[in-house]
Amino acid sequence: MMMFFQERFSVPDPPWPEESGLKSFCSRNILIILGFSSILAVIALTAVALTQNKPLPENVKYGIVLDAGSSHTSLYIYKWPAEKENDTGVVHQIEECKLKGPGISRYAQRLNEIDAYLTECMERASQVIPRSQHQGTPVYLGATAGMRLLRMENEQLADKVLGVVTKSLSNYHFDFHGARIITGQEEGAYGWITINYLLGKFTQKLSWLNLMPNGGTSQETYGALDLGGASTQITFVPQSKGIESPSNALYFRLYGKDYSVYTHSFLCYGKDQALRQKLAKDIRGTNGILKEPCFHPGYEIVMNVSELYSSPCTKRFEMTLPFDQFQIQGTGNYQQCHQSILELFNTSYCPYSHCSFNGIFLPPLHGDFGAFSAYYYVMEFLNFTSKEIPTQEKVIDTMEKFCSQPWKELKTYFGDVKEKYLSEYCFSGTYILSLLLNGYHFTADSWKNIHFMGKSPTSTNNTDLLGLFPRLSSLNPKEVLVIRG
Repeated sequence: MMMFFQERFSVPDPPWPEESGLKSFCSRNILIILGFSSILAVIALTAVALTQNKPLPENVKYGIVLDAGSSHTSLYIYKWPAEKENDTGVVHQIEECKLKGPGISRYAQRLNEIDAYLTECMERASQVIPRSQHQGTPVYLGATAGMRLLRMENEQLADKVLGVVTKSLSNYHFDFHGARIITGQEEGAYGWITINYLLGKFTQKLSWLNLMPNGGTSQETYGALDLGGASTQITFVPQSKGIESPSNALYFRLYGKDYSVYTHSFLCYGKDQALRQKLAKDIRGTNGILKEPCFHPGYEIVMNVSELYSSPCTKRFEMTLPFDQFQIQGTGNYQQCHQSILELFNTSYCPYSHCSFNGIFLPPLHGDFGAFSAYYYVMEFLNFTSKEIPTQEKVIDTMEKFCSQPWKELKTYFGDVKEKYLSEYCFSGTYILSLLLNGYHFTADSWKNIHFMGKSPTSTNNTDLLGLFPRLSSLNPKEVLVIRG
């Protein structure tokens, strides 16, 4: 086997995850900062955890959060003491249940199936939480980019999905507090707060994976890089306080310190939607057979044109084709794959002093960055998540070797990985490099400042944190709030 195979010891079967409003957060503490979105699961759960005074028989409270991503939905059950200790509330995750099926946006044309979709995990929650506490247990659902895309395509249909979800969750004997679509800026904001709290940048008490920025005890914050299936977010504190685009500016006051934060969410540039865009772009002008460098040699699959064009993200490439289906034939060439992906990023126009792509303002990158969600899952598979950060050259060299591996050999060696995930690692890895290096303009020098962070952080005090959500960006801030009170 090639060196890539020799270096890999085990491969997880990753649970694939996943722009409007929220121009600023201004407050004297984190609770008020996020109070603007109190209907959101993470915020409402926090408020209940911190302010509800009704005594419970076991002197504990429970909460249920459904994280509705673009590719799947997960239910989390949380437990916390009814009484705060030293003005600190502590939330523990005690259960996780992944719903069987895709993200809720995929049920837009089969609304009658949503109730059954939710049943198994909600019944599990009914068993885990004592019956005597059901009525006092809040339930929230927060949907991300998958539902944002559906709303963009058909707002009435998106409202219908949320309406059916609301009706179904209201039928349980819990205290249902709402289901809504969170904005891209909210995702970026929550990810930035979460990462920096867990790294101890606000409190100097916690550290995640023992990662510290250059300078040891420096409290300079980390930037947050989040990659889902339908969108991707970048959030950080620029070196210069001036943010030329007001829509990308967030203002926080956390623990007595002010932060001017840049954030942007790129809808349609999550890894799944980016792949759709690329295929829709490249299928034009072919005879129905697409020689695809982002898939391994020997890999073949047939895809319906209607499926390719079903997303709002591919509308700009849509055209009438003389065939209803097309065949993808992998050729496995990293460099060609990279060049094709770059065509998705329009860097020819910038109305600001500095841009990322598509005319979006991006300040010069500054400091260290934590990259999570799909960034981590893909790079962990490729063995790039060790404490010693590999050089940009090594990553590219490994990608070239990996993408060129015959599909038959790959399936034999990684037989425990689902075929869909395995077939897309070449594209996903190449896309991550393209996005970071060409989209966000990380250089060979600043590459070393990116830390790929997984879902199992360690803590100096295990009573403070009991695990994290796989998708940090939309849900973890509730832990930040509850822990600090």
